[in-house]
Amino acid sequence: MEDTQEKDGKPPEEFPEDTHEKKRETLDEMLSRHRKEISQLQNKEVAMKKTAAKGSKAEQKSKKKQVEDEISQLSSNLKEKQAAELASIGYSSGSGKEKSNLDNLVKAIAGVSVTSQAEHSRPSKSAKRREKRAQQEAAREQRIQEEQGNIVSDRMIENEILEKKLEPLGLTVNDIKPDGHCLYRAVEDQLALLSGGSSPYSYQELREMVAAYMRKHASDFLPFFLSETEGDSDISLAERFENYCKEIESTAAWGGQLELGALTHCLKKHIMIFSGSFPDVEMGKEYKSDVGTTDTSNQSIMLSYHKHAFGLGEHYNSVIPGLVR
Repeated sequence: MEDTQEKDGKPPEEFPEDTHEKKRETLDEMLSRHRKEISQLQNKEVAMKKTAAKGSKAEQKSKKKQVEDEISQLSSNLKEKQAAELASIGYSSGSGKEKSNLDNLVKAIAGVSVTSQAEHSRPSKSAKRREKRAQQEAAREQRIQEEQGNIVSDRMIENEILEKKLEPLGLTVNDIKPDGHCLYRAVEDQLALLSGGSSPYSYQELREMVAAYMRKHASDFLPFFLSETEGDSDISLAERFENYCKEIESTAAWGGQLELGALTHCLKKHIMIFSGSFPDVEMGKEYKSDVGTTDTSNQSIMLSYHKHAFGLGEHYNSVIPGLVR
């Protein structure tokens, strides 16, 4: 949109250029900056949505459309800018070259030359290890670049379907910060809503509870853990599972079905997950309260799952009564 550019020709404030740095940016530094720029756009979208969720229904719909249009334009501008920057250091997302580009990106992150030259010797073990560690980050960056073009339209379709599900129930989505803790923050928001005050547990305490429960009931989770993770011949299953639990309690690793399963038992609560992309899911049906109960502390936790919310992966929000906030 025209208002995202300043009169003097400077780039938008959201994604400033580091023009004061004379040295050429390394690929690692560029990828890190790109992730920060995408995160800034995500935070801007959340803030804009919260501002738009005020006033009459007609005003909210009008503001929502304006937000979607502006985010669409900002996303498109950011995609073009980042693609051009990657191209300037030898990475291109041109059609028909995706596999080659991904290989080059992996090698660049790992510190391996990507120039055309004869290979006179086998790669060293240390180079192989660096390349292996780079695989996940390279794939993530590739996915971000590929999804940015379609993510806005997919997100709009997903949101419309979800809104049509929730509106007849008198429910709406309360946006949660997309920082890797979204599942736990959404549950924390629900617990605060059900208690009528503050949540009895912070998102970090919920993480620690989940990790402790999964360790204590490892036999219940290992079959699902095996199906969701790739094996590593150098590390035992028990050690991989322990590392997974450590990530849950001490990092911003995203939570999914395993963690939801643990949460429903830790909290002894029925959890309902609404989605605009998949069938709705219920977990912990044994904790579901009787229909018509007036005890709010025993009511279900309601979340929404968003596949296309952002370009960095799945996202969870809190689902609340339409007039609460």
